[in-house]
Amino acid sequence: MPKAYWIAHVDVTDPAAYESYRTANAEAFAKYGAKFLVRGGDQTVREGAQRSRSVVIEFKDLATANACYDSPEYQHAKSLRAPASTGDLVIIEGYDA
Repeated sequence: MPKAYWIAHVDVTDPAAYESYRTANAEAFAKYGAKFLVRGGDQTVREGAQRSRSVVIEFKDLATANACYDSPEYQHAKSLRAPASTGDLVIIEGYDA
């Protein structure tokens, strides 16, 4: 069964408030076994447009990735994120060779 990933591109508009989101999302991510592969860091845009922050989070499978997003714990964290940032999020199944 292939792993699954959250791929997010975010512009943080209120860094102090965004920290509240990061603190709150830890509960959901621990519960669903999330593993950060990319969490901010330097990036170089080679083609197209990009937001200022990129995040890639790994989950054991697509069902778990979706369950984490839909969980009450993450929905609470998301309510803290919304006024502090603008972003795009895709939940995608990985390739199992």
